[in-house]
Amino acid sequence: MEDKSSQLKLLFIVNPGSGNGEINFGDVISAYFEALEHTAEIYELTLDCSFDKLKVIITNSNADRVIAVGGDGTIKLVAECLLQTETPMGIIPAGSANGMARELGIPTTIKESLDVAVNGQPKKIHAITVNNELCIHLADIGFNAYIVKKFNDLPQRGMWGYTKAAWKALWSHHKMEVLIRVKDKIIHSEAAMVVIANATMYGTGVKINPDGKLDDDFFEVILVKEYSVMEILKLRFTNMALNPKNIEAFQITSLDIQTKHKAHFQVDGEYMGKVNRIEANIIPAAINVIV
Repeated sequence: MEDKSSQLKLLFIVNPGSGNGEINFGDVISAYFEALEHTAEIYELTLDCSFDKLKVIITNSNADRVIAVGGDGTIKLVAECLLQTETPMGIIPAGSANGMARELGIPTTIKESLDVAVNGQPKKIHAITVNNELCIHLADIGFNAYIVKKFNDLPQRGMWGYTKAAWKALWSHHKMEVLIRVKDKIIHSEAAMVVIANATMYGTGVKINPDGKLDDDFFEVILVKEYSVMEILKLRFTNMALNPKNIEAFQITSLDIQTKHKAHFQVDGEYMGKVNRIEANIIPAAINVIV
C-alpha cells in the first residue's frame, strides 16, 4: 500500500475534447498541485494518439498513478494501457455520462475528484473481454446498441436527440432470436437486447444489474425480453428500474451468444457494428482503480 505522506508523481491523460469546452483541465490541474509536494505531468490526447503510443508515454513516465481525464472512452483507453499492471488508475470524470465514475462513487466536481486521485486507495476490479474488446462498464447487443448508433449519427444531443433516436429505433428494430450458452445451460429466446454487464448501472444511474460487483469473481449477462419507448428512456434519463418481468440474469465467468441474424453491438458506449456471435470472458483483477 502506498504511503500517503510520500511524494507522488501523477500522470494526467487529458482528453481536451471532453466536457463542455468551458474548462481548461490543464490549468485546473496545475493550479491544484501548486501547494502540494506531489508532482503532476499532463499529456493531452491527440486525434492520432494510438494505444501503442500512449502505452509508451505511460511506461516512460514512471508515474505512481495515472489519471484519466475524460469520459468513458478515455477511461477505457487508459485502462487498456494499464491492464493487469499494479499502476493505479484514477478518474477525473469529464464526459457526458461518466458511467464508470458513477459506478465507483467518484465525485463529478474536479476538485473533489482530484482529492480522490491523490488521496484515495487503489482497489482491484475485474473487467471483461467481449469479442476481444476490453469492456470495463457495459456492452450489449440489440436495441440499446442500435440507439447508440442512431444517437451518435444525430446532430442533437440531450433528451430530445435520444428520444428521436429511440423513436426511430422502435419502428425499425426487430427482436432478436438468441441462443445463449451460460455454464451448462443453453437458453433459446427472443430478446430485445442482451447486456454483458461488468458494472451495475448505466450512466444515468438505472441499475440494469443490481447484483453485480466489480471485485467479485463473476460478471453478469442480462436477457431483456421486451422493450418499449418508456423502458428505453428509463435507461438514459432516469434511475427507475426496468420491469422485472422482462428480465432474466445470470452470473458467469464466460459466455457465448449466437443470433440468427446480425445484431447491433456496442461496448462501453462505442458502437462496434453488427455481429451474430458474442464471446465474453472475465479478466480477474484487471485494473487497479483509485477510489
